[in-house]
Amino acid sequence: MTETERFAWVQLAFTPYIGAESFTQLIEHCGSAEEALKAPAALVAQLGRYGKQAAAAWHDTDKAKMACEAAFNWEKQPDCRLLLSCDDDFPMRLKEGLTPPPVLFVRGNADLLRQASVGIVGSRHATPQAMRISADFGRALSERNITVISGMAAGIDTAAHHGALQGAGSTIAVWGTGIDRIYPQSNQKLAYQIAEQGAIVSEFPLGTRPLAGNFPRRNRLIAGFAQAVLVVEAALESGSLITARLAGEMGREVMAIPGSIDNPHSKGCHKLIKDGAKLVECLDDILSECPELLQKSMESSASTQLSTKLSTKLSTRKRANVSRENKQPALMEIPQQVVAAVEGNSLLAMMGYDPIHPDLLAEKCKLATDEIYAQLTELELDGVVAAMPGGRFQRIK
Repeated sequence: MTETERFAWVQLAFTPYIGAESFTQLIEHCGSAEEALKAPAALVAQLGRYGKQAAAAWHDTDKAKMACEAAFNWEKQPDCRLLLSCDDDFPMRLKEGLTPPPVLFVRGNADLLRQASVGIVGSRHATPQAMRISADFGRALSERNITVISGMAAGIDTAAHHGALQGAGSTIAVWGTGIDRIYPQSNQKLAYQIAEQGAIVSEFPLGTRPLAGNFPRRNRLIAGFAQAVLVVEAALESGSLITARLAGEMGREVMAIPGSIDNPHSKGCHKLIKDGAKLVECLDDILSECPELLQKSMESSASTQLSTKLSTKLSTRKRANVSRENKQPALMEIPQQVVAAVEGNSLLAMMGYDPIHPDLLAEKCKLATDEIYAQLTELELDGVVAAMPGGRFQRIK
């Protein structure tokens, strides 16, 4: 492809109201991006649901040209790449089950986009337990050289990325903003780490702000890249259920981790499981459903011991009679500031929805046991927690 055609390709992709479907139709009808830009507005008006709006703005090309020039200038930086859907190394999975975005901005290792991968998604307001589980799975997959894909949102996404960065493999963050806009800002350090050790991907022009309508498109890309999507924790209204639905429509494996029936953040996962999603308790549950992932895992130099540890750890968490003496050590500790972002790191957030002993809470919260008992007593009087056998307490609201 000539440089002129590449420029025309990106300009057409950034033309207002020209989405992936309309873009593809224009290329097929006109034969090239250069010729498509010469198409009459009457033809454009017939394309897609926004055809009339696209036709009205068709001859106002200044904004698209400026965005195009900015993109090619951005690509001159180290480890920055514009991937066009016509390029030979464009990830084929994005062409399976969906119309691929015409242009991808990639910062970091673009080769990761074609590797075996699993999407990990879930609630932005996740419980600390769910965030640690997300980090554990992120690291376990990474240790098998399976790339972890997520959206770098607060909560489950952030934990999954942190976990993956601790393993032998890496991670991809798919953004719903321009690749020059870090969102949320609290993940600035994480974004730099991912750019250095993994890859950041966006289909949006530079400067695009974090608008609500962008994130379903981001979720679509996460589902498109991955062979399987794992939902760690999600309420019924969680956007991660959109990712799961899109993954199912694309023929990807959809998986979910069950949680406490008292936890409203588990209801989305339970619904997915009722609807046919694979119930996941350990790494082998994921690998057994995806032959390509299993093959990648077998080729990896990582020991199967990690999967056993993860299975044991998750099973231990779900037992009601857990004491300080027999509690399994965490497979990894995610940064404390990540956990602190959840519900202000309150006592309730640290409790989760499973029975827990005050001594363990004191250790988690780094508070005196007497202070923990005092807070639990107040919460019990308010009807938020209940005393359980064995001196444990459980959150009920």
